[in-house]
Amino acid sequence: MEFVKSGFVHVYTGNGKGKTTAAFGMALRAAASGMHVFIGQFIKGMEYGEMKIAQLMSNVVLEQFGRGCFIDKTPSPEDFRLAREGLVRSEDILSGGSYDLVILDEIFIAHFFGLISSSEILNLMNMRSEGTELVLTGRKAPQEIIDRADLVTEMVEIKHYYARGVQARKGIEF
Repeated sequence: MEFVKSGFVHVYTGNGKGKTTAAFGMALRAAASGMHVFIGQFIKGMEYGEMKIAQLMSNVVLEQFGRGCFIDKTPSPEDFRLAREGLVRSEDILSGGSYDLVILDEIFIAHFFGLISSSEILNLMNMRSEGTELVLTGRKAPQEIIDRADLVTEMVEIKHYYARGVQARKGIEF
């Protein structure tokens, strides 16, 4: 078996639940192994339980590049500005080489709403330092990103209690 020094690009996409949860599971495992982890969350700007990982583990940095969830609305100029800031910050993080694992959560939703282009995501994939593992999450991953990634997992919703009108439960819904 050959040891590979360069990091891989992971994509977690699809309409099923678990994309962010899978990414945060990787973050937890990497941080517990002493690796440095950066998590950038696009679109999100609210307080979520997952944000506490950075408080609990000193080798994890989590930053949000959003002002709240606007999934059912049209993005505002502020949403575009925050996504741009997130893109620039992600470029700095990936080219800097200080992190072993970089997670860009909900970047595909930012793409879907036109806040970030496919070419900009491809550029992020290409600029990462050798050995940096990159995880990209969100529904509606563009085909050109799927084609370029090393690992792609599609979460498929088969059954979800939201369809019965059950609301998100604090601490359970990651």
